[in-house]
Amino acid sequence: MNKRKLCPAFLALTLLLGGCAVRDETAMAEGGENIHMTDAGEVYTFQDVEGNEYEAPLLENVPQCTYDFDCLQTDETTGYKSYHDVENGVTARMGIDVSEFQGEEIDWKQVRESGVEFVIIRLGYRAYGATGELVLDAMYENNIKGAIDAGLDVGVYFFSQAVSAAEAVEEAEFVLDQIKPYKITGPVVYDTEEIKWDTARTDNNTKQEFTNYCKVFCDTVEAAGYDPMIYSNMKWMAFTLDMSELSGYDFWYADYHEIPQCPYDYQIWQYSESGSVPGINANVDLNLWFQKGEKNDEME
Repeated sequence: MNKRKLCPAFLALTLLLGGCAVRDETAMAEGGENIHMTDAGEVYTFQDVEGNEYEAPLLENVPQCTYDFDCLQTDETTGYKSYHDVENGVTARMGIDVSEFQGEEIDWKQVRESGVEFVIIRLGYRAYGATGELVLDAMYENNIKGAIDAGLDVGVYFFSQAVSAAEAVEEAEFVLDQIKPYKITGPVVYDTEEIKWDTARTDNNTKQEFTNYCKVFCDTVEAAGYDPMIYSNMKWMAFTLDMSELSGYDFWYADYHEIPQCPYDYQIWQYSESGSVPGINANVDLNLWFQKGEKNDEME
């Protein structure tokens, strides 16, 4: 995958500042230390999208996040974020995710020309009502064909409402059937979320069941030769999934704070649900896909 090149001016700035440009004071304040010690051990605090605060134990056996967010930059005009850690050889690619909610008329050539490098497309979902019907996203075929033709790297995600391991396998096989005709260069993502506005068929799933279904889906996808990933936010990681059993899987992490709060490792950060991208006539989610390269020994 092509990585974004560093312009000379930015590279010179990072060298002068010891590797990364310093973020502004607001970002530093919002991204302050959220891990502290208690009598029961280390815990971390975080907020959900509604501003509610939570505390959860820090799991020592789960790989920790190592990104240096002093290296995070935000374009004041577009709101797009970028990440260039020259010292540790980590950059990030700009991406979006879309579904039928972004409408029928996406100009994928214009999307790519705007700087978008990858897209994760909703393939479908299982209805959260009693029937649990598997449904293909109404714009899946148009979106995947258009994005691939435009030269974007493409992944897919599926919104799960599995209530058994057999249903998780069924969802994975449904996804595999639908992506077979296309060149998938991005992740195949398992998406489980809380249904806040209604009852859902997964309301009685236990933590162990949610965790097992993640593993079943991802293992089925990996066995077919694709790169699986799990979509999650901080509350879901802290209280719904057993992260100690999922440390071998990649994560796509959603957090709309200026600096992500997650103490654990993840590969993609969804940082906005209200982005604006040329070629799309609706708000769109914005993402950074971290690319870990070789450490720059000359910086030491």
